Amino acid sequence: MERHDSCSEWPVERQHEDCLSESTQERCPVNFPVAVVLPAAGSGERTGLSTPKQFCRILGRPLISYTIHAFERVCWIDNIVVVVAKESHDMMADILHKYNHTKVKIVEGGPTRHRSIFNGLLAFSEPGVGPKLQKPKVVIIHDAVRPFLEEDFLLKITLAAKEQGASGAVRPLVSTVVAATTGGCLDYSLERAKYRASETPQAFIYDIIYQAYQQCSEAEFQFGTECLDLALQHCGTRAQLIEGPPTLWKVTHKQDLASAEAVIKESLSQSACIISGECTETQNLSIWMKNCLTAAGMRVDAIPNTERSMTLSASRNVIKLSVNSSDFVEIREMMKRCEESKDFLLYPVIILWVFLNVSDQVSLRQENDEASTIMNLAEEAKKINIFLYCVQLRYSKVSTEWERTVNRLCQLTMALIRDRNAAFTGQMLQA
Repeated sequence: MERHDSCSEWPVERQHEDCLSESTQERCPVNFPVAVVLPAAGSGERTGLSTPKQFCRILGRPLISYTIHAFERVCWIDNIVVVVAKESHDMMADILHKYNHTKVKIVEGGPTRHRSIFNGLLAFSEPGVGPKLQKPKVVIIHDAVRPFLEEDFLLKITLAAKEQGASGAVRPLVSTVVAATTGGCLDYSLERAKYRASETPQAFIYDIIYQAYQQCSEAEFQFGTECLDLALQHCGTRAQLIEGPPTLWKVTHKQDLASAEAVIKESLSQSACIISGECTETQNLSIWMKNCLTAAGMRVDAIPNTERSMTLSASRNVIKLSVNSSDFVEIREMMKRCEESKDFLLYPVIILWVFLNVSDQVSLRQENDEASTIMNLAEEAKKINIFLYCVQLRYSKVSTEWERTVNRLCQLTMALIRDRNAAFTGQMLQA
């Protein structure tokens, strides 16, 4: 049995290869139980909002749900313990149900960060409400308000903890740290190059961090914030520090919520699927749009119809091209598919319905009827987290004029996909 300084690790109880493909096993050799503790019992006073920041909504979805999803999508992570204040238990349970989070157990938090983390660790060693969770070999502790995580970095942290006993993410300091005298004057400053900012995620052999918390003093529980230091002081385990990506920043202040929303919108606007239909006009328009959007940096897939549901479900942004007539039946079918897919609960889906007008024989009454139907359809779509936008453009045989029209359409398309503004849903926009 391996040992990590003064605290020994426990034997591996089971293997995880059954959840990994052969190619993933070669890249990701996680063959031991891994769990996560997310402390989320804070009040978020620094945001200045009445709602704790972990429950503030971004694109209609609570911030903590994004963080949970970042861990749930990693197949070698077994369980996630979310530690919340007693008064937030029902709210957290509603979030888990609405967004189909299935790996999560809720635990009541304590009066301080360290107390809450210890309560989360106890979920694996002591009976509580509901079934006792399997004791992990490695446990990851992460702030619930740091939603931007990648599996590759979680893997580095986890494997380093397995070998070293503890590991943690760090980032370079962006400002010099100074100490002040009691009179408010400069006492001394630290050499910035020698120090790093401690971030999360942090990972530990479970027995090490559990024993460290068992030996904590009341002062450490009350005033301490650094888990890595507890492992060092009480178990002699010197953590491996790993340089983390710049996306590990923490939502702390009110303006950080806007920054987080911008990051999420940017990530959702990188790709689109164009459904061209079978007619020549829309297929040609599809080619023009694909070239234009690709040149702007988007990944674009163009297909003739929605039978390739695999491609459709992989995109958060669907562009449906129609000629004159309104394909309401097909749009409803697309909405139905989105609703049936649990993944579409997590982010707003964009359906951009483009009408290519190649005829002047559409009556005003017909246009009004279609506009009313589109508005009603868009209201239905919003209820299932779909934003339905409509754009009309007129075909021109003059190549230069047509090129300008398509360029305007592509600019409008990118803006609608990027901004995800509910105010424009159901409107008939002109390109």
